[in-house]
Amino acid sequence: MDQIANMINMMKNASRASRDVVVVPYSNIKFSIAECLVKEGYLSHVLKKTKKGFLVLELGLVYIDGTPKISGTERVSKSSRRVYKGVKEIKPTRNGYGLTVFSTPKGILTDKQARKEMVGGEALFKIW
Repeated sequence: MDQIANMINMMKNASRASRDVVVVPYSNIKFSIAECLVKEGYLSHVLKKTKKGFLVLELGLVYIDGTPKISGTERVSKSSRRVYKGVKEIKPTRNGYGLTVFSTPKGILTDKQARKEMVGGEALFKIW
């Protein structure tokens, strides 16, 4: 199973169902992705909790005037096919209204941050 795709689909589905929070299993990369999404305003908070003896992440979803901030997601790299982009190949997502999350040597970065840091990497997913 693709854990990152599972996490972004859970966030999208929970926002469409008007949930305030969504709980996903914990991993270091999911925690880094969630922190990146908090900085960009797609999530309100991320908390690491223990639930029934397992570590989980509690992600707070953001709504603007009752409509969810997360309206769509798309997984770019999959376990069967990885997609890497150099810094010159990184373009704005949805004409700047969305963002692409990259796994780079400098950590998990958005497309804007990766261009600013002049670093490329694996394109994980797009969110808008």
